[in-house]
Amino acid sequence: MSKKITIVRSEHFNAAHRLFNKNWSNEKNEAFYGKCNNPNYHGHNYDLEVMITGYINKESGFLIDMKLLSNVIKDEIIDYMDHKNLNLDVPEFSSLIPTAENIAQVIYNRLRSKIQDEFELKVKLYETSRNFVIYPS
Repeated sequence: MSKKITIVRSEHFNAAHRLFNKNWSNEKNEAFYGKCNNPNYHGHNYDLEVMITGYINKESGFLIDMKLLSNVIKDEIIDYMDHKNLNLDVPEFSSLIPTAENIAQVIYNRLRSKIQDEFELKVKLYETSRNFVIYPS
């Protein structure tokens, strides 16, 4: 049997957020989250890598059609999060702090429901060029 292969689709989106735990005092939030707790929000230029792993289809030569993957990412993530205030515009974050870790999990869950179960899925989300999250690890 052939070995598994991984393809990667890179995307980019911009979004604002505020890191704030509503169960903490303003002082504790400010001490813990620092600048990321700005009540007027702050933004990031997120880079996203979606990794699909599985076996190449012998008939098509593809693991998965990259155009279809691109469309799923656009519909489920880019159109959903790009140029949005994550705290206010993305329903998942009404009760979830929009940390990079939580954003990556939301992205994964939205994509997982649209990508065939036969494929392994990972997302790598860069909040900055030096800070990124991989989910699942």
